[in-house]
Amino acid sequence: MGSIGIFDSGYGGLTILDGIRHLMPEYDYIYYGDNARAPYGTRSFDVVYEYTLEAVQKLFAMGCPLVILGCNTASAKALRTIQQHDLPLLAPDRRVLGVIRPTAEAVGAITHSRHVGILATEGTIRSESYTLEIHKLFPDIEVTGLACPMWVPLVENGEYAKPAADYFVRERIEELLHTDPLIDTIILGCTHYPLLINKIRKFCPPTIEIMTQGGYIASSLKDYLVRHPDMDARLSRGGTVQYFTSESPERFGENASIFLSTSIKVKALSSPPRKGVVRPAPE
Repeated sequence: MGSIGIFDSGYGGLTILDGIRHLMPEYDYIYYGDNARAPYGTRSFDVVYEYTLEAVQKLFAMGCPLVILGCNTASAKALRTIQQHDLPLLAPDRRVLGVIRPTAEAVGAITHSRHVGILATEGTIRSESYTLEIHKLFPDIEVTGLACPMWVPLVENGEYAKPAADYFVRERIEELLHTDPLIDTIILGCTHYPLLINKIRKFCPPTIEIMTQGGYIASSLKDYLVRHPDMDARLSRGGTVQYFTSESPERFGENASIFLSTSIKVKALSSPPRKGVVRPAPE
């Protein structure tokens, strides 16, 4: 019996954990934030793959049979390679899931104009992962992505609710809607962005639906466990959460209060020095 592992490069995955725990509070969870090496958004595919694989292996070592990449950048740049190349060799009986596919699955029932906008980090936008996943499911949907490089710093520095954040949020919203005025649904493709939701709604027309990921990921995970009772049977149910970070536990605990409504206890889990691992070439 083991916990559900949730990984993020920093704090944003706490919004995913919060959504999952709200729907499935009975399970045990382990959260790991690689804060010492965050942000991942501007790093190369190879580096993100290397760091993400290390994190997944850490969570496996702590007994997690199932790991959720609660990070859009990791999901975009590393998930496919880990699932196809690494799991069959390292841990064929364990599973790693991401956050992009469940979001893409949900958007088809939400958009009416069939024009969807994606606001995310530079790495997620450049990967075109959302466009690819949405088009696999809904070829008729027009997808427009835009990177928001200032939004994560606004959140992590506690500036997300202040008037100074208005400029950076309004600028991105206006550019996205200028690029495609027919957009009626916007996906917040970064787990930090829900903290900016009030600002985003302030500068979006009320007819536009804003999709935050926590609830969709939680529903998708619950459905996954119903469809995979063998995995569900391997998960412990004590209603506990353990938090780990590769940076200062004190700093993590303080900043986590931005994302969670309760104080938490955090333990350190160091990151190894870079080994120069190269992502396997696609087959």
